[in-house]
Amino acid sequence: MNKWEQGVPAWIVGALREAADPRRREVTSNYFPTAMEILGVPVPEIRKTTRRLHGELKGAPPTMVLELAFLLKEVPIHEVRQLAYELLSLRKDARALLGIRKVRSLGKGHDNWASVDGFSVLVSGPVWREGGLPDREVAAWTSMKDRWWRRTALVSTVPLNMPSRGGAGDVGRTLEICHRLAADSDPMVAKALSWALRSLIRVDRGAVEGFLSTHDSVIPALVRREVRNKLETGRKLRRT
Repeated sequence: MNKWEQGVPAWIVGALREAADPRRREVTSNYFPTAMEILGVPVPEIRKTTRRLHGELKGAPPTMVLELAFLLKEVPIHEVRQLAYELLSLRKDARALLGIRKVRSLGKGHDNWASVDGFSVLVSGPVWREGGLPDREVAAWTSMKDRWWRRTALVSTVPLNMPSRGGAGDVGRTLEICHRLAADSDPMVAKALSWALRSLIRVDRGAVEGFLSTHDSVIPALVRREVRNKLETGRKLRRT
């Protein structure tokens, strides 16, 4: 057993390894390269294991849940880290214990877009929306040299505007982060900017159209194309 798996209930890693698909592992290893081990577990199976863990933790204090989430995050397996974030999405009481220091710790070490997006949609975005992170903290991520923290800042706006994630819409905070990264040419950041803007369309189309007009000379072509397609056709990509 890897040293980082000590303290994590053995059945969790075992269940994920049991659900692994070698073909999926090969595909995803190329889709989002990472230094972590990739098992190739489908998302529904990760969530199935998370629900089982959530059931076993019924009645457990939020401090215990948070401690376990941190232990899971340190296991160098992509799906185990994702499970940690899924667990916190189900335990709002544990998530409420997160502040700047703990959020940064949970997000430390990301080296691929899939982990960043899971963390941002399930943890950092909801914590920010619920008041656990000040706006200045998310804004600070936009200035970091680490591309993954810049992507985290943008994807963290998505839960502000997703009804399925409890978001009621937040034009001001979303566009502030988008403005800070409008000219970032890093592909991982540009794709996140596109996602953030496309998620805001359902809240305020006019605000998104205005953003595109104001930043037309600096935003990457990919962002302009995908967001325009979404505005005009309802899809990120046009049908050919």
